[in-house]
Amino acid sequence: MSKRDCYEVLGVSRSATEKEVKKAYKRLAMKYHPDRTKGDDALEEKFKEVKEAYEILNDPQKKAAYDQYGHEGVNQSHGGGGFGHGDFGDQFGDIFGDIFGGGRRGGGGAQRPQQGSDLRYNMELTLEEAVKGISKEIEIPTLVHCEQCNGSGAKKGTQAKSCGTCHGQGQVQMRQGFFAVNQTCPTCRGKGKIITDPCHKCHGDGRYERSKTLSVKIPAGVDTGDRIRLSGEGEAGEHGAPAGDLYVQMNVREHEVFVRDGNNLYCEVPISFTEAALGGEIEVPTLDGRVKLKISAETQTGRMYRMRNKGVKSVRSHSTGDLMCKVIVETPVKLSSKQRELLKEFESLCSSKKNKPKSEGFINSLKTFFDDLSK
Repeated sequence: MSKRDCYEVLGVSRSATEKEVKKAYKRLAMKYHPDRTKGDDALEEKFKEVKEAYEILNDPQKKAAYDQYGHEGVNQSHGGGGFGHGDFGDQFGDIFGDIFGGGRRGGGGAQRPQQGSDLRYNMELTLEEAVKGISKEIEIPTLVHCEQCNGSGAKKGTQAKSCGTCHGQGQVQMRQGFFAVNQTCPTCRGKGKIITDPCHKCHGDGRYERSKTLSVKIPAGVDTGDRIRLSGEGEAGEHGAPAGDLYVQMNVREHEVFVRDGNNLYCEVPISFTEAALGGEIEVPTLDGRVKLKISAETQTGRMYRMRNKGVKSVRSHSTGDLMCKVIVETPVKLSSKQRELLKEFESLCSSKKNKPKSEGFINSLKTFFDDLSK
């Protein structure tokens, strides 16, 4: 290949467009084409020089390489396809090795055995268990280190041998033009070693499947979405590498009486018409047993009573929430004749506006609403 500057050969500037490069090439190609030069060796060499310059500047990749590295960037004599061993001999190994499957890490070398995968276990809890805390045993199917070969994967008394393809590097080098790219060795899959006599129990993997039983202590106050990490209780790593972690994910089931919102508990408490009107004291449930709740006279349905520190103790701040009791006035059903008579008599005695403040307010609002519509 000619060592003359490609832009100089074509007679264009370094900022020339693709169209300008093509136009210059056509003009020079016609001038120096062998059909016109009639066997003039010097002019034929000029034609080859023009053709080579155009092939470089017309190819975006070659042009970029040429602009940065000159003729060395596109010189094919630096190597063809195929694999080689050892470190990179140029500055592109680290860059393209990372992109195309591995690359060097601190000067090359086989891949380190990977740490085991993390595992997740979904644990169902009752509200009482979540609020008070509990210890539970769980069974986990996982991969454990093979005790027969101590996780090496090789039969007892033997050991893995260095890979003959990559010579223990775990990577092979492929060159294409001026690119040199490290790729994972296809023989040992990046490990750098080959097990010729695998362990019979784990079949050369260094691990095998087994279920193990663990005792998990659930702290008081956990809620749905919380999780506990058990370090080193996940899957065993490859060939003796550390195990991953086990994450126990909490899911608290719905409760028949209480609804939890953060550290507060909510419940609905039915009261009679008489208790709502006259007031009194009723029993309400908590997670620690029954307690007394004082109902004020003239309580309306839906009123919320707060019982402080009867909720959930936070697992993080250790502050305790409240129990919110919503009273629901219960309408009597299946009335006897006597009860109906008494209720009608009572209704006639409650005709005064002061006995029905909400009803009176509602009627006034309706009157205003319809008056506005008629305008």
